[in-house]
Amino acid sequence: MARIPESEFIINSDGSAFHLHILPEELADTVLVAGDPGRITMIASFFDKGSIEFDRQSREFHTITGKYHGRRITALSTGIGTDNIDIVMTELDALANIDFKTREVKKEKKRLTILRIGTCGAVQPYIPLGGYVFSEISVGFDGLLNWYAGREKVAMKGIEEAFMKYMDWKDILPHPYFVKSSPKLVKLFKDCTIQGMTMSAPGFYGPQGRTVRLKLTYPKLTEQLNKFEYEGHKFTNIEMESSAIASLAALMGHDAATVCCAIANRYVKDSEPNYQKLVEGLIIMVLNKLTE
Repeated sequence: MARIPESEFIINSDGSAFHLHILPEELADTVLVAGDPGRITMIASFFDKGSIEFDRQSREFHTITGKYHGRRITALSTGIGTDNIDIVMTELDALANIDFKTREVKKEKKRLTILRIGTCGAVQPYIPLGGYVFSEISVGFDGLLNWYAGREKVAMKGIEEAFMKYMDWKDILPHPYFVKSSPKLVKLFKDCTIQGMTMSAPGFYGPQGRTVRLKLTYPKLTEQLNKFEYEGHKFTNIEMESSAIASLAALMGHDAATVCCAIANRYVKDSEPNYQKLVEGLIIMVLNKLTE
């Protein structure tokens, strides 16, 4: 098999992945990711007593591996945005499926379960503050997937074309993509979440339709997302990472999805700034569902 050059995938002198600074044997088959490094400490606080194997941080990437109800789990922070997800997903896959000594892809591939626990803004009035929203379909406004071969194998062409026509999509913007989450995870969280389509934005303000001082390309983005429907699929929320997680996992052969706590409702213009207890509840629910 072809050897991956040092310049294409950097391995640190201690044998760890370049950005994440973790070793292959330190990665569990189940990975919970969150944007905030502090949320990793929160997740790990629910791990079985005495089960934490290590606690390491490099830049925004904070990683803890331990056990919950006896199941080995890695909790990892990604920082904000799909560009960071490109780093995290690539290095997680490498830790699972590349031999770090020979720099060759392993013959037998490991299938990771990767679930993002995040926060979001809802775009439907029926989604309450504190509601758990599961990204059955993730929609990328970021353009990341377009840089990888095999895009058409995982993207949903019909809904993509309908949405671009509905929005009168501007040529200056990245081509959007729609990708389904892992069917296994969709089924697992069906009875305890609100499922729908999640838009991943490449920014917090303008790309999410927020006006502060600059005028926007789509000044009524929230209303447009609220009204779009295709074969029963509707937008439920906006965040900043789910599209990259779902699409890269689909290309790599992993089970991945995103579930968020709604801390704002963009349609009714309400928010809950004191959301830590709500997120704790989401974390406990996710840990229990994954280990039941």
